[in-house]
Amino acid sequence: MKPLVFEILLALADRPRHGWDLVGDVEARLGGETLLPGNFYRTLRRMLADGLIEETTAPKNAADDFFAERRRYFRLTTSGESVARAEARRLAALVADRRTRRLLKAR
Repeated sequence: MKPLVFEILLALADRPRHGWDLVGDVEARLGGETLLPGNFYRTLRRMLADGLIEETTAPKNAADDFFAERRRYFRLTTSGESVARAEARRLAALVADRRTRRLLKAR
């Protein structure tokens, strides 16, 4: 799985978000690395086509947001959540293996 796909899945794990909110969350998690808009929105389109995410309406708490009606909001699908969990388990197993091989120190 591409790292950007996993980061988007992680960003959507707790709540639906609009595109710009996703960009901010992912960039913060990547240590401030700037995402190219074309790549980001192309990735979102692919994730929509693959059924990992879906469009949703703006959350009720966004009602005071002037732009809420114009923004596209996304949320995880059941499939997207399953894929994110599987990828997290895969990554955890890799870290555990590296610790066993003493390539990483235990916490």
